[in-house]
Amino acid sequence: MTDKQERRGRRGRSARREARTQNVPSSTAPYIKRQIPLTELLSEEGLATIEANADSLLQEIGIEFREDDEAIELWKESGADIDGERVRFPKGLLQSLIATAPRSFTQHARNPERNVEIGGDAIVFAPVYGPPFVSDLDEGRRYGTIKDFQNFAKLTYMSPYLHHAGGTLCEPVDLPVNKRHYDMVYSHIKYSDKPFMGSVTAPQRAKDSVRMAEIVFGADFVDQNTVMLNLINVNSPMVYDATMLGALKVYARHNQACVVSPFILAGAMSPVTAAGTLSQILAEAMAGIALTQLIRPGVPVVFGAFVSSISMQSGAPTFGTPEGTLLLNGASQLARRMNIPFRSGGSFTSSKVPDAQSAQESAQSILATVLSGTNFVLHAAGWMEGGLCSSYEKLVMDMDQLGMMHVLAKGIDLSEQSQAMDALREVGPGGHFLGAQHTQRHFESAFYRSTIADNNSYEQWDIDGRSDASERANVKWKEMLRRYEPPYIDEAIDESLLAFIAERKAAFPDSNF
Repeated sequence: MTDKQERRGRRGRSARREARTQNVPSSTAPYIKRQIPLTELLSEEGLATIEANADSLLQEIGIEFREDDEAIELWKESGADIDGERVRFPKGLLQSLIATAPRSFTQHARNPERNVEIGGDAIVFAPVYGPPFVSDLDEGRRYGTIKDFQNFAKLTYMSPYLHHAGGTLCEPVDLPVNKRHYDMVYSHIKYSDKPFMGSVTAPQRAKDSVRMAEIVFGADFVDQNTVMLNLINVNSPMVYDATMLGALKVYARHNQACVVSPFILAGAMSPVTAAGTLSQILAEAMAGIALTQLIRPGVPVVFGAFVSSISMQSGAPTFGTPEGTLLLNGASQLARRMNIPFRSGGSFTSSKVPDAQSAQESAQSILATVLSGTNFVLHAAGWMEGGLCSSYEKLVMDMDQLGMMHVLAKGIDLSEQSQAMDALREVGPGGHFLGAQHTQRHFESAFYRSTIADNNSYEQWDIDGRSDASERANVKWKEMLRRYEPPYIDEAIDESLLAFIAERKAAFPDSNF
């Protein structure tokens, strides 16, 4: 083969690969409707034991609600035992309060076709949340900027396998701490039309998020419908701090759903055992969930559990471990017994680069997440370095894995076409199915086709440039951004949002806290 022929062949193969990646649908169903059975690892006896231990913890040890007199007064009026900031709960109190929370609810997007159901058999994937750093193969690891945030918002919007825009895709550290939430929430609204999350870093920032949602949806609609999720982390062990309580109260009063999530690295913030950790998770989550119902009975709420183990040698978090799977699965069963939607899981890794470790740990995590029946999956794509970094390449690699989870969650198709008896009769003993009429009808949609994996021979891979998965993902995210087109937004709404942001930013000085 001449050099000219080889180059022509390489261009042809590259073009075919690019054509395959372009054929990824621009949208799929707005969320997954799970059609496979749940994997449940705890017996009824085991669940009852953990629930009894959580009741004992709540009665004997209690939960602290720090620097929030209103929360303490609400608990006092409800019949809880108060000792300063420590609240102890009589058996059955929290369960009776939680009974008003809905089993599932709709989160509305500004594009109604992208509304998602939270709860039941629904699975909703949302991207990475919270890292101060970002990374890509070209510029390496660095602090995130608002440009990075906007890029992640655009990539999330373009993915057919991410159903939700998420929240803090990365921290835009080039903006003042006390004002960056305006730009983050606006970016979700401007660059995507998927559902999104509000700010929780201060009560006023939560109020600003609600006001921006009211500009988009209308105040009456927001009061009667859920248009934002928000992440309320418990300061484990057994503490709710003033910041999280302030945000929880704002959102609950405005009918917006709190994702009440104990944040636990077992061995440091909870006991080293799965049973002990699950008892603590249940107690902490019940307290926050019940508080939302004290504030506004019937407001949607989600039982969250961010939980993993640590290395007992270094103290660093570990992911993709069997202990993490056991904890996630057990917490999902506890949430279902409460009839509350469940949030956990994601594509977790402590790897510093999008390598084999990151792929292995993330695959273990996301598979357990789906099999356990998680309803809202934060950190489903882009998480790296134990949550300290949002990775462009890993975002795309994880999206590919999420596409596989869409297929898995559908289960085995038993329709007449899928039984393929015509193919079996046509081919018979000793034949092959490549030319069968059934195969010809279905070959384009029969199997999931990865946009990242290279399944060619070694020789073909060598000719094509010897790229690895992260390098292919690097090409992919850049091409996605080149093809990005913003969704429609009403000009009057956009102008009102920008006017509100400008007015609020001018009302107080910049600050880095």
